[in-house]
This record gives sequence, structure tokens and C-alpha cells, in this order.
Amino acid sequence: MTERDPVQLISEESRADIDRWIAKYPADQKQSAVMAALRIVQDQNGGHLTTELMDAVARYLDMDPIAVYEVATFYSMYEMKPVGRHKICVCTNISCMLCGSEEIVRHLQKRLGIGFGEVTPDGRFSLKEVECLGACVGAPMFQIGKRYYEHLTPEKVDQILDELD
Repeated sequence: MTERDPVQLISEESRADIDRWIAKYPADQKQSAVMAALRIVQDQNGGHLTTELMDAVARYLDMDPIAVYEVATFYSMYEMKPVGRHKICVCTNISCMLCGSEEIVRHLQKRLGIGFGEVTPDGRFSLKEVECLGACVGAPMFQIGKRYYEHLTPEKVDQILDELD
């Protein structure tokens, strides 16, 4: 039996996107595209990484797999298990905490019936605690997808969640 090349796990479209990132770096430093490559394959896989996908990235970028695992497990933007269709990243760092993030977290957990690192039974929402999203002036805040929501109140949270598909 022939072993399958792990790179085949990366779609043609994703490889083309990774290649655009590789082209931004000197030819002998294509591993510099590792963060972009991980984001691309995570998106391809519905929002989370697998060991097989990380191995494929390592192979594609000529890196040791452990180096890819180190990047993927260090940064909070990468997920190692399935997430909800709407991943809610709640900042709980000092500015948000002082402005009421604890109340927002309690409200989200009660409304969704999940804690941090969990997914609602319907797969619609997941909840993630993050250290800082760099929007301290808008505290308390959270991020869903690529969008920031600031100056949150429980009522504003409900309105945001109700408007999501």
C-alpha cells in the first residue's frame, strides 16, 4: 500500500493561497508563511486544525512538524478542535475586565448554555476566552469572525446574537 502524500490534504485553492504568501518572502525562507498557511488550512477545514493538516503544512513548507505544532499551539487564533459556526472570542484582559467583561461572560454562558472551549449542541456558537484583542478603548468587547463588537452590554450581546444566521 502506498502512503498518501500529506500535502494532498491541502486543497488546490488553499495551496494557491499559501503560494501567494510564500512569494512574499525570500525563496529560502518560505517557512515564514507558516502562520498564513495555518490560517488558510484551518479555514479550509471549517475552523480547526488537525495533526494531519499541520503535518501537511510542515511538508509543504519544508519544516519539521514540531515547528508547525509550536506555532499552532502558541497563538490563540488557531483551534485544535471543532468550533461553532460563530466563534465568539471574548476579551477578559484588564481593560475589558475593569469595564465589565465578567458580566458579559456570565450572560453569554447562561444564554448559550456553554463555557469557554465548548460548542453549542447545534454547532452554531463556540465560546473562547482571549487575552487581548487590542480594542481596549471599546471595552468590554468580543470578536466574532473578523468583526469586533465593542461597549458590550447584555442587551447588546442579545441583539448581536439574534442578528447572526
